[in-house]
Amino acid sequence: MGACQFENSGRGKSAQQVFARLQDAAERECGDDRYNGTISTVPGFRDITNEWKSSKKELNRFISNKLEDANKYDCFCICTNPPVENKNKTKSQVDHIVTPGTKKWVLKYVVYTHDNQLGSYNTKGDAVKAARAHTEKTQMSTSIVMEKKLEKGNSQVAKITYKQSTTEKDGHYVFFGYAAE
Repeated sequence: MGACQFENSGRGKSAQQVFARLQDAAERECGDDRYNGTISTVPGFRDITNEWKSSKKELNRFISNKLEDANKYDCFCICTNPPVENKNKTKSQVDHIVTPGTKKWVLKYVVYTHDNQLGSYNTKGDAVKAARAHTEKTQMSTSIVMEKKLEKGNSQVAKITYKQSTTEKDGHYVFFGYAAE
């Protein structure tokens, strides 16, 4: 089996995040064959950003020189633009959802299959009937769980969202090396 050169780049919060995304994209495009000639065939990478900066060489020239001494499965990473982190003290925002009036909770008997909710019933007897009918029809096990539900309205009371900083930005990373083919 041989080896071929690859060079990929991407933006993200960290080199590890970008590397994982590039490997996933290569697998989606070329399959998960261990010899597909893409970045997905290398087990990891080595960050050589400091080596590149200290060399004072233009990026493409540095990459060419580095590849001359590289071996199969070698993968190197250079951060060309470092990420800028969110320096805000509070990095999330809370949106409170206020619903007027009093809340009335009712007990419901909820029928579930392995991963889906089938129905919600006022009495255990109704829930058992529905669960038995489904199990006998599909031969899939069901379970019944007691849950408190709001009689009217939505039970959501808040929504928390990420609050991005005005200076926050992703870093840019270049990965290169030799992949198995």
